[in-house]
Amino acid sequence: MKEKRSKNPFRKLLVILTAGIFLIMLTVMTLQGFLMYLTLRFRFHADIGMPQFWRPIPLLMVISAVVGVALTVIFSRVPLRPVQELIQAINQLADGNFHVRIHLDLTQEFVRLSDSFNRMAQELENTELLRSDFINNFSHEFKTPIVSLRGFARLLKSDSLSRQEREEYLDIIIHESNRLSQLATNVLNLSKIEKLNILSDMETFGLSEEIRQSILLLASKWQKKEIELIIDMDELDYHGSRDLLNQVWINLIDNAIKFSPEKGKIKIKLHRKHDMVVFQILDNGCGMEEATKAHIFDRFYQGDPSHTTEGNGIGLTVVQKIVELHKGTIDVQSEAGIGTTFTVSLPEYRSEIS
Repeated sequence: MKEKRSKNPFRKLLVILTAGIFLIMLTVMTLQGFLMYLTLRFRFHADIGMPQFWRPIPLLMVISAVVGVALTVIFSRVPLRPVQELIQAINQLADGNFHVRIHLDLTQEFVRLSDSFNRMAQELENTELLRSDFINNFSHEFKTPIVSLRGFARLLKSDSLSRQEREEYLDIIIHESNRLSQLATNVLNLSKIEKLNILSDMETFGLSEEIRQSILLLASKWQKKEIELIIDMDELDYHGSRDLLNQVWINLIDNAIKFSPEKGKIKIKLHRKHDMVVFQILDNGCGMEEATKAHIFDRFYQGDPSHTTEGNGIGLTVVQKIVELHKGTIDVQSEAGIGTTFTVSLPEYRSEIS
């Protein structure tokens, strides 16, 4: 109980208010007592022939009342000023001004209250920025293939097209249709994963075998670029969501293939480290700048601003969410012109009985 009281941010404010009211009452009572003393004394001297101007006049009572009211206003407003400032800041925040900040230093509790409020305002500001970026990027990613489909469909109406041109335009339409379909699927998949809080399809499976299956699924891509794969994996089992984790391995391997040069190298490692299962994938591709690395897990963010590489910037967002659902972490190390390394660390499953 003592700890809860000491952590109450308004406890000192109540103490200050109580002390202020007590001082006001004490001041008024003292002033009234002094005036009563003067009244009795002046009456006594008036009875023995003192001048009339020494007698107390009603103006003293008015002065006493005015002084009491003034002191009450002063002592009540000073402690409440931080609360009023906080209320104004909250109202501004409710109106959409996420740049508002407060600095209350009346007590240590008010300092902590200011820090908490400012942190909340900063998070809301970041959320608003992410929302705006998401809408802009979402609109761009959907609009681009739709405009392309419309443009080439109009071209196909021309009777002057050769058979080769017609086939080329049809291939582009098919490609853009697949791209749009894949984008819609990825958005729905991301939305579904983000709503998950508890994994219900947990099972124990051969993790090494699942990663090998993911590599085989992408064989056509890495064989086309003649990429050399260096695989260094221990035979490990893992307890988790097999389907969701497959998305992690496929996304990371596909990402490494996409940004690796022709005849490049990709190294895939899987080992147990203490109580963690650690998966690493290293490539010698183009790498990333620090600014790019800071945003790669954001929705629709693409390291290639020209959008010439395939993808829609959702894969790594999905990967991060799935890893977090498994109570794990994902880390990226990259250097422009050298390559990129993704490290996924997953805690080993331990039953509550053990």
